[in-house]
Amino acid sequence: MQKFLTSFLHSLFESLRDLLPILAVIAFFQIFILQQPVPNLGQLLYGTFLVVLGLTLFVQGLEMGLFPLGEAMAFAFARKGSLLWLLAFSFALGFGTTVAEPALIAVAEEASKVAASGGAITNSAEAMERYADGLRYTVALSVGFAIMVGVLRIVYGWPIQYLIISGYLGVVIMTVFAPKEIIGIAYDSGGVTTSTITVPLVTALGVGLASSIKGRNPMTDGFGLIAFASLTPMIFVMGYGMLIG
Repeated sequence: MQKFLTSFLHSLFESLRDLLPILAVIAFFQIFILQQPVPNLGQLLYGTFLVVLGLTLFVQGLEMGLFPLGEAMAFAFARKGSLLWLLAFSFALGFGTTVAEPALIAVAEEASKVAASGGAITNSAEAMERYADGLRYTVALSVGFAIMVGVLRIVYGWPIQYLIISGYLGVVIMTVFAPKEIIGIAYDSGGVTTSTITVPLVTALGVGLASSIKGRNPMTDGFGLIAFASLTPMIFVMGYGMLIG
């Protein structure tokens, strides 16, 4: 219990330290540039406390649960020696974490509203829900595919730069042919996909897998899965826009 309390207080201090620059910038511009009193100061302080507490609990959860879980499963699949099951797990992990990603849900819902107001889809709740769900599942499929490619890269030791360059060439080519209304959404989908849920598990999977395979270096081979996870959604979402456009 004492060890947990010490670790929690250390994480709490680090979270507060990380947020201090943001608070300092806001306070400086509010007081010295805008020269206005801070509105609802008590509510803002309470909200800031909740942010610090939530960030602390999130970091503690990563260190105690998600990182060890991802690494343990990577070791287990490596010992099992079945590439097929490893790829199946990788796809399911990428797909499942992306579908549940809060940032992606928010972007998909906002995109459906804009598409409805712009006349791209019918302005109805059903049409907007179908559009948002189609966008989410398209991104989820792309991330599942990306994690599979990343796992194959770790297993076979492929150079990451060639895959990344090829991927961005694909993005450039798709941008030429995709409807202009979907391009911005596609680019943003690549960013919001790699957020609070996806990143910890996928990173732990990559590091654990590279650590468990002989001849692989966790520093050079274990990282890079997130790059694939942020790259493929741009291609897939532009393809989705071309299909429904």
